[in-house]
Amino acid sequence: MGLGGCIILIAVGAILTFATDWDMQGVNLDLVGVIFMIVGLIGVATFSSIARRRRVVMPPTTPVVEERPHHTRDGYTDGYGA
Repeated sequence: MGLGGCIILIAVGAILTFATDWDMQGVNLDLVGVIFMIVGLIGVATFSSIARRRRVVMPPTTPVVEERPHHTRDGYTDGYGA
C-alpha cells in the first residue's frame, strides 16, 4: 500500500467516525472509522521509514585538481630563445 492508499484510509476513517450518523445493526461505524484511521497512520509511518532507508545520500566530493609541472628551458617559458 502506498502513501496515497494510507491517506485514503485515514480520510475514509475520519468520514465514518465524524461525518456519518448511519446506524447499522451489528456494526459500529465509529469503531470501524477509528480502525481505518489507525491502520492508515501505521501505513504512513511504515512508508516513511522505508522511504527514508531507500534514500541514497551521496557525500559531497572535493573536485580533483591536476597540477601540471612547469617546464622551463634556460629561463625561457615560451619555448623560443637562443
